[in-house]
Amino acid sequence: MSSLRVGVALSVTGRFARFGTQAAQGLHSWRELTDGVQVVIEDDESDPRTLRARLPALAARCDLLLGPYSTLLARSAAEVAAAEDLLIWNHGGSGDDVQAAAPGHVVSVLSPTSRYAEPFVRHLAGREEKVPLVLAQGRGRFARQVIAGAQRHAERTGITTVRADAPFTRDRAWDLFTAGTFEEDVDTVTAARAAPGRPRIIGAVAAGVREFGDAVADSDGVLGVAQWFPRGHRRAEIGPSENDFLATFTRRTGTTPDYPAVQAAAAAALAVHCAEAAGSRDREALWAAATHLRTSTMFGDFAVATEDGSQVGHRMTLVRWDEGRLDALERRPPEP
Repeated sequence: MSSLRVGVALSVTGRFARFGTQAAQGLHSWRELTDGVQVVIEDDESDPRTLRARLPALAARCDLLLGPYSTLLARSAAEVAAAEDLLIWNHGGSGDDVQAAAPGHVVSVLSPTSRYAEPFVRHLAGREEKVPLVLAQGRGRFARQVIAGAQRHAERTGITTVRADAPFTRDRAWDLFTAGTFEEDVDTVTAARAAPGRPRIIGAVAAGVREFGDAVADSDGVLGVAQWFPRGHRRAEIGPSENDFLATFTRRTGTTPDYPAVQAAAAAALAVHCAEAAGSRDREALWAAATHLRTSTMFGDFAVATEDGSQVGHRMTLVRWDEGRLDALERRPPEP
């Protein structure tokens, strides 16, 4: 197969630019490590209307198509994919409704929002003393789905949940998990840390990225959930190894990548693999190749539901802040 053009809509500007630029750098790093590919990036300006206007033209110029970052934008991308008969590799929209929105047209790489809180709840369940878990929900469907999933997982393990109120005051021990925008999570954690009777354990979706440490004055001990965190021993059956990718990304940017960069690169590697395996860029052939694939990348395990393309193989990682540094709290033994 000749050189493949991989097109991707990303928020280079606007409210999601913090994550879109990470994904763009991840794709440029992946391209350096992959022969016979080109990457074409279109700025969606963090705006669903701009995305819908620009995505069809981007698809026409490219062989494979990756979606945008954020559940909000990925929702619009799924609508375009269904209307235009496209196949989009979804690396940035974790919403359960997005992943199942357009069967045959969207292949998701990342864990759905309903499973975000799984490692945090598992951590609480392993403690000897069970205390109420306060759930703080931000605006939008993303936050609603994360918190609903957290509540279900907690109830299955015998942990009592209550919805957050303000100000944060409790007359007995309590834990906190917050899901919202980055800014909402920062505000919630800051308020909880300043409150009388502060929580025993704090978990936040935003704490899974390194910018959190700069945004919160007292981040030590806060737990986060991340789609990916460097482990050093994860086996990649498809795409570059974690070590090679980290070295290339660091050389290019002078920084260590967060999960938006890695999940975008993994999606691109999977898309190219499926195109080569199918020997075609036809949507139906790519869909068949993707839904029959059980494999791994540096991002983790990959397997999608054959009925709708939602991700069922990948698992979230629990991380913790300690002395201004972020590290994985759950570590698996090296693979043989």
